[in-house]
Amino acid sequence: MLAFKSGDARAFRVLVQRHRGPVFNFIYRYTGHKARAEDLLQETWLKVVRSSSEYEPKAKFTTWVYTIARNLCVDSARKETYRQTDSLDAPIGSEDGERPMGDSVGDEVAPGPERAAYNARLRPILTKALSGLPEEQREVFLLREYHGISFKEIAEVTGVNENTVKSRMRYALEGLRKRLSELGVDGELVTDGRTVA
Repeated sequence: MLAFKSGDARAFRVLVQRHRGPVFNFIYRYTGHKARAEDLLQETWLKVVRSSSEYEPKAKFTTWVYTIARNLCVDSARKETYRQTDSLDAPIGSEDGERPMGDSVGDEVAPGPERAAYNARLRPILTKALSGLPEEQREVFLLREYHGISFKEIAEVTGVNENTVKSRMRYALEGLRKRLSELGVDGELVTDGRTVA
């Protein structure tokens, strides 16, 4: 980012290549709407370009870009509260090859066959459980679990203190655990010594 700020246009291409996928996935999971997520991703990168002269390396670039993306998501949600969004469970594709929209969001590493099968059954249930969380808890969960952002950085992104972030994460986990249990997920599949639910 510092190279781009100082006028190296090629550095911007590197930033986009490195961060486009994770930032898009965050926005997509936040909004639940692919077209809106694509628009917000474009707005995020435009804001990065427009604000590049103001960038200071006080925090990691990822913290800065996720803050921009999150703020755009919040603003968009406020503007579009009256609109309906497509469910991540909604089928996409041709009739013979239909699959849930949520399946189009890629993972970094291909899971093993047992875990892939379990994840295929779990994904719509988890999406449903996540949608039931309050927005503040869902946002912390997504940033931490889907994007690996530290609690300290999440605090910077969301503008609350780190203890509040940890508290929101704890409540999110408790809420998810309860809701998943209600939906019949028991956490029995264990992979690499860890329970997968």
